[in-house]
Amino acid sequence: MSNRVLDLMGKPRNEVYEQFVRRYENTNSRTGSKQYCVPYLISSHPGSTLKDAVALAEAVRDIGYMPEQVQDFYPTPSTVSTVMYYTGIDPRTMKPVYVPKNMHEKHMQRALIQYKLPENHALVCEALRLCGREDLIGTGPRCLVSDRAPAQRKKQHYR
Repeated sequence: MSNRVLDLMGKPRNEVYEQFVRRYENTNSRTGSKQYCVPYLISSHPGSTLKDAVALAEAVRDIGYMPEQVQDFYPTPSTVSTVMYYTGIDPRTMKPVYVPKNMHEKHMQRALIQYKLPENHALVCEALRLCGREDLIGTGPRCLVSDRAPAQRKKQHYR
């Protein structure tokens, strides 16, 4: 996620998270613990564009993590994020903030974070093309999705 969006969310830079994970893993290794650090990811937060979602997908790819769950942003009372959602303004700076409200864009942002799920393939491809990031579609090691649609799984019928 971009530093701009992290600032809007009131979160530290990615480097802080990465440093924490290294220290956490070292502590677990030293103590023989088997505990895991699971990132909490949110899509469509005020300030987050499709390009930011692509950057987040690349970050998820780079750390070798595929989230099973992603929280879609929903406004909650008494938060700065909710003020930004309803006004389109960062109340701390009084500057405009982009707010993704179109459901299709929100679905694309979420799909990008869970880019490996076969059901997200078409949305991920669409989002990458809209962002001019066709370089992430294909079979290369940095690609998020294949240039071919995944085979559809047959539905199993149970009796």
